[in-house]
Amino acid sequence: MLAEIAIENLGVIPSASAELAEGLTVLTGETGAGKTMVVTGLRLLAGGRADASRVRAGTGQSVVEGRFLTSALPIEVKTEVAELVDSAGGAADENGEYIVSRTVNASGRSRAHLGGRSVPAATLAQFSAPLLTIHGQNDQLRLLAPDQQLAALDRFDPKIAPLLATYRKTYRKWRELTRDLKQRTESRRELAQEIDRLQFALDEIDAVDLEAGEDKSLLQQITRLQDVDSLREQATTALGEIDGPESFGGHAEEDAASTLLGRAEATLISSEDGQLRDLGLRLKELTTCLGEISAELGSFLSDLPADPAQLDSLLQRQQHIKLLTRKYAPDVDGVLSWRDKARLRLGRIDVSTEALDELKSQVAASEKNLQSAMKKLTAARVKAARRLGELVTAELGGLAMAKSRLVVEVRGIDPGKDGADEVELLLAPNASTEPRALASSASGGELSRVMLALEVILSADTEGATLVFDEVDAGVGGRAAVEIGRRLARLATRNQVIVVTHLPQVAAYADTHLHVAKNVGDKSVTSGVLTLVGDQRVDELARMLAGLDGTATGRAHAAELLALAHQERAEFRRG
Repeated sequence: MLAEIAIENLGVIPSASAELAEGLTVLTGETGAGKTMVVTGLRLLAGGRADASRVRAGTGQSVVEGRFLTSALPIEVKTEVAELVDSAGGAADENGEYIVSRTVNASGRSRAHLGGRSVPAATLAQFSAPLLTIHGQNDQLRLLAPDQQLAALDRFDPKIAPLLATYRKTYRKWRELTRDLKQRTESRRELAQEIDRLQFALDEIDAVDLEAGEDKSLLQQITRLQDVDSLREQATTALGEIDGPESFGGHAEEDAASTLLGRAEATLISSEDGQLRDLGLRLKELTTCLGEISAELGSFLSDLPADPAQLDSLLQRQQHIKLLTRKYAPDVDGVLSWRDKARLRLGRIDVSTEALDELKSQVAASEKNLQSAMKKLTAARVKAARRLGELVTAELGGLAMAKSRLVVEVRGIDPGKDGADEVELLLAPNASTEPRALASSASGGELSRVMLALEVILSADTEGATLVFDEVDAGVGGRAAVEIGRRLARLATRNQVIVVTHLPQVAAYADTHLHVAKNVGDKSVTSGVLTLVGDQRVDELARMLAGLDGTATGRAHAAELLALAHQERAEFRRG
């Protein structure tokens, strides 16, 4: 439910805010006062397209902010909304409300925020989808589109959703298999050539028998072999200085470093002075470390290659590896990765007769599953279409279209992602007339009433959502206007309903009456939103009754209209 909306510099509205309650809220006002700007603000909060032309002249940006409550929503919807906000990095405020805002610059750029975090406008659309539904003149035109009519039918019957999900999963599998079979059949020669190329490459790589990281270790070995004489001299010199020439079978004229340090260590450790003994212990650590270095130098010397032919062998190995890295990847690890992918690809493009026969069998089985899912989905839609047509027809009877008949026709088409059905809403003015498509048979007023009747039926199980109707009563008057008011009030017993209307018969049924007032100055036009109560509502209804606000008759008629509507609203809530 939308708890509050605040608007700045949108159209003719410099600054306005309104608290919105449960039940039915109506917005009224003179033409051009800015009623539609309130709906425009709601569309922005719902992630709609930002239009720079809507930014108030002379200002840099428009700002719309809304506070949403989810406490009245079903628990699964409430959880879904909370998870979406959490994934976007936002959170509810201390009152458990979600604050949504949208800023539109005069340049056309816009920013969106949800729960205190900046988000893409598409995230606002996801957030608002289960919370806010807006119906306006453009939405009526969308209702004429076949995909929207199909969506309306699927929304009507909850049994359709799982059948549609099963069908879509089956359809995707069938499409995948049929595409694979078509590719293998039509491109058999090309695929066979690809198999030969992949097999040649795999044989070439396997023949070298690569090991991960081998190119780097090979380079290290080659570098060492090329410098082996210099390395041997450096290690031998260092080892001789540590252990003395006698370690290589020579004669030393001076004591080695290890010998001198050993003597110093023994002298200090045998001292009776504590400080000297400590120094001796520290010197022992040095001699131990020196011994380890000596051992490693010995190991290094023993590991140095002595076979001159080994360098040629390693250089030849390096050349074989370079041939592969030039063709398949920059390094050995890349070549091995390419090889693994090539093996997977090779396993998938088997074009043998046996493989094709197996694939054909899978396609046939998948098509059988698809046909089964398709028939179940179509049967459910046909059954739902009959029931939906009957219910909407009954609603139209109460909207001054007593003889009109709505038919929801389900026609078969080629299988697609949403099934093998095409849905069209047909309207007949009476029982004896052949129904025709809404686009060619319904006037603007009739289309408004059909959409309202549909929404009443489709929202029967909805609870806690916000439904917005922007002048859906256009072209309607008299008895039909009263019936529209009644249905909107009945719809508002389970949902929050916001209506922009010019009909006093509709406005009388409101729980909350907002008036968009226009002030025309010498240089600009401004509008503000006021909440009407008591006599203010009577005055506004009298104004809407053909401008009778200054007459006693008009006020009396308005007061009577309010009293009757209040009585009926109470009955709706009890029933």
